[in-house]
Amino acid sequence: MPKFKDVVEKWRKTPENKFKQKDRELCIQIGSACIDQGESAKVLDFIKEEKNQGIVRALGLGLLQPLVKEVLKRKRNPVHCEAAVTHLVQACKPKEVFDNLFGQLEDCDPGFIGETVIFLLPHLQTVMLQLGDDRGPCVGAVLEVAQRQVARLPVPYTRQQEKTDVHGLCKCCAVLLDFLQPFVVEVKTVDSKKGAASAAKGPVNDRLREDIVKFCMMSLREPLLQAILQDPSSPFWTFATGITAILTAIHKPLPVLLFHQPMRRGDEFISKAASYSEESRACLAYLLFVQLIAMETFPAIFSPVYLLQRNMDYVNLLSARKDESWLTKGLDLCEKSLERVEGCTLPVEILELRSFYTVPQNLVQIMTVCPIKHLKTRALHVFQLFIDKLNGEAKHRFFRCMLTTSHHAGVEGHVIKNIKNQVDPANCGQVSCWFSGEHLLSLLQLALCLPQGAETDLLHGMDRVMESLNLLRFLLIKEKEKSSSKSMWAELCKLADSYLKVLRVCLSMSRSYYGSELKTLKENQKNKAKERREARKIKKPVREINVRDEKLSDMSEMEQHQVLQCAMVTFDLMDSLAVRIEELTEDRAAREP
Repeated sequence: MPKFKDVVEKWRKTPENKFKQKDRELCIQIGSACIDQGESAKVLDFIKEEKNQGIVRALGLGLLQPLVKEVLKRKRNPVHCEAAVTHLVQACKPKEVFDNLFGQLEDCDPGFIGETVIFLLPHLQTVMLQLGDDRGPCVGAVLEVAQRQVARLPVPYTRQQEKTDVHGLCKCCAVLLDFLQPFVVEVKTVDSKKGAASAAKGPVNDRLREDIVKFCMMSLREPLLQAILQDPSSPFWTFATGITAILTAIHKPLPVLLFHQPMRRGDEFISKAASYSEESRACLAYLLFVQLIAMETFPAIFSPVYLLQRNMDYVNLLSARKDESWLTKGLDLCEKSLERVEGCTLPVEILELRSFYTVPQNLVQIMTVCPIKHLKTRALHVFQLFIDKLNGEAKHRFFRCMLTTSHHAGVEGHVIKNIKNQVDPANCGQVSCWFSGEHLLSLLQLALCLPQGAETDLLHGMDRVMESLNLLRFLLIKEKEKSSSKSMWAELCKLADSYLKVLRVCLSMSRSYYGSELKTLKENQKNKAKERREARKIKKPVREINVRDEKLSDMSEMEQHQVLQCAMVTFDLMDSLAVRIEELTEDRAAREP
């Protein structure tokens, strides 16, 4: 390889427009060798030398890639390489520099995504500002590629992970906001001007606005939808605040982004708003109505019920997922939307909306299947809040729906408990007509039954059975005190008689079965104790019994014993309630002429 000094002397004598491809290749070869040998200071001196500026403009572009790679590796102090890149960005032709840097951003090493975005975006911003009106769709292209690369980075799950920021995602978010600022200012400036010059720039400005909006909406989905957004000092909170501020600054109405549906195909500017992903809109709704970010810019003309109707679509989307961050945001959004609605006011017609059917079903799934305890608790709270906001007729229809579709004893027990609350004036004030007379009886026919008849597993379904017995007992005591409600009393007695007959059979079978299992378990424990004394271990599994979705044979012997003992005690409680109900019916019958 020829000496670097000799080559430079030769190049200085060559006119700027006379360099050939072999000269460019030689420049890259010599520059890369210097960089690899740790002599980046020599490359920097060459680039900054005033006599070499013609050479730099003609050949320097090829040095960008090896210089950027050396900066990203961070094996040596990158200060000289960084300075060299900065100088090349200023010295070389802007369009060529853009193509070079954009290509590196698009094809960045998967192991250096964060570092690449953080380093290249400020330089790309510089180049595009140099291009001015000639940049065309460059801003949108850079934003799309940068967002796509950032979306590949794992999102920190804890505050500590945010602080360490191993993959650089938090720094990327800050760099992206900085990158956007001059272009946001440009959109605002054109919007504020009037006249022919402003009109000429209108289409270009609208395109830039849509590119920025598209990036903001994509960023709401990734990474913000996966991020924990609870702490105002978090970098993700700052990013979310910046995104919503940009949307407001460039005159993009938040209600349009959240709620608008395109009316006609030709309305391109508006229809684009409808094309943004539902996930992005869901995150925007969460930021607005839960964290109150940019809420001061949101019009106050929308009623709480309207906002609930629109947000329930987003709640449905979020609560149907299994990701904790999505579920948390869905539950939060549902809770805050419901809290704004006055109690007992949602009409029965609202249940005909698809989301008002699917969201409660999603809540049931979270309550019964989700392994995360605090989410199960939150889902139960939101489920009850939803019930509290329904009016009497809506509650009646909702309870009927849940009793026929939930197929879970715990959920059915909770619904039956709510029925009891609705017929108790001490809890609800004035009892609704939908929870008295014929309407109540039609609901009781669903509540006071055993799903599998005499073969119902009472241990698995004890929540429903105990709440049903408590409801029946309460109604009998309540009706017993009324002298003018003989027809209602007669119907209650019929329901009680029918229900208790089947329950008695179930209790007899369950006592026999679980008692036998308890006896077998004790015998097994004695046998195992004897075998241990003989230094032998033989595992003899107990017959499988399902206890609230957990197999008894998966438990330890002590846990099995506790469950079986609890079952026997539960059966005694059911029996005592059944006896008390029979006494109530017989007592009034004896007193009536």
